[in-house]
Amino acid sequence: MAKAVYIHIPFCKTICSYCDFPKFFYFDKWIKPYLEALEKEIKETYKKEEIKTIYIGGGTPSLLKIEELQTLLSLTKLFKKKKNIEFTIEVNAEDITDEKVKLFSIYGVNRVSIGVQTFQEKLGDVLERHTSYETVKEAISRLRSVGIFNINLDLMYAIPEEQLVDVKKDLSKFLTLPITHISTYSLILEEHTKLYLKNPHLVEEELDFEMYKYIQDTLKEQGFIQYEISNFAKEGYESKHNLVYWDNEEYYGFGLGASSYIGGVRKTNTRSLTSYFEGREYSEIEVIDEKKNMEYEMILGLRKRKGVSIKNFLKKFQKNIEDVFLIEDLIKQGLLEKQGDFIRIPQDKIYLSNEILLFFLFDM
Repeated sequence: MAKAVYIHIPFCKTICSYCDFPKFFYFDKWIKPYLEALEKEIKETYKKEEIKTIYIGGGTPSLLKIEELQTLLSLTKLFKKKKNIEFTIEVNAEDITDEKVKLFSIYGVNRVSIGVQTFQEKLGDVLERHTSYETVKEAISRLRSVGIFNINLDLMYAIPEEQLVDVKKDLSKFLTLPITHISTYSLILEEHTKLYLKNPHLVEEELDFEMYKYIQDTLKEQGFIQYEISNFAKEGYESKHNLVYWDNEEYYGFGLGASSYIGGVRKTNTRSLTSYFEGREYSEIEVIDEKKNMEYEMILGLRKRKGVSIKNFLKKFQKNIEDVFLIEDLIKQGLLEKQGDFIRIPQDKIYLSNEILLFFLFDM
């Protein structure tokens, strides 16, 4: 049964050079039909399960006008919610007003993720995204004034032209703010993005690793727990929504390009706005058999610092994890370690996780 809901809002004021998500420039004539199509999709698909997390992402959900935002948030009333639900919305700091944070509070939003990426102006030019420290500080103050204290900031590193000193400056500023969570991303050059077409000189792998290690060490010193490859949280503030993905649990994805995992089938919605308006169409459907599900269990679960539970794997698949995968061989090579009930990637090998996860694809 699905435990989480993701809702995608694809509209933006500007298009960041690195972004590969389904997105369009904000055009007010598209908002009403999009929200109507979203409501239709939810009503046709949602099976009345009790939901423990809701995440509204984008795009930029916070750029919607107050009436549009209210319509969007009112759609979450269609879901049967657990009492302690985690309800996240992604925002740009410059969109945050007193009126909008009040609306968040009324509809039960209790976690906000602010897309910062970098405070460095020269790097903002590369990303075509600029966010000032003062604007973020003010946005956080407004959120906290209505009781929203669970706040994530996104930090991007290994941006073309970036040096370690830039990472140090950004992280130093992040840590002066009253936040509970930091998501970090090494820039990936995706095809069909503006940045890809410019063919920039990427940061060398050695410097990329140095940046990652600095972020790891600094956040640990400041009381942030690394609970996943790219995510750090104060104790008790781990993202419950993202843990649904990494625990290989089922979830709904509504909206343009959104992915879902329901009833053993993984689906991705169309990225065509016209097709979405005309009726739900999938761009990709993957039926998950047991073999594929065991792959997902490992590839997703090993992203978590605690790793994959041996007991849960046996309970879920009626198979011993070590009979399915070459766990002992990987432990001997130092690529995995056993910690109580869990198989996990050692701390000093986290940076190599993508290479390690390939061992869990049966066809490789």
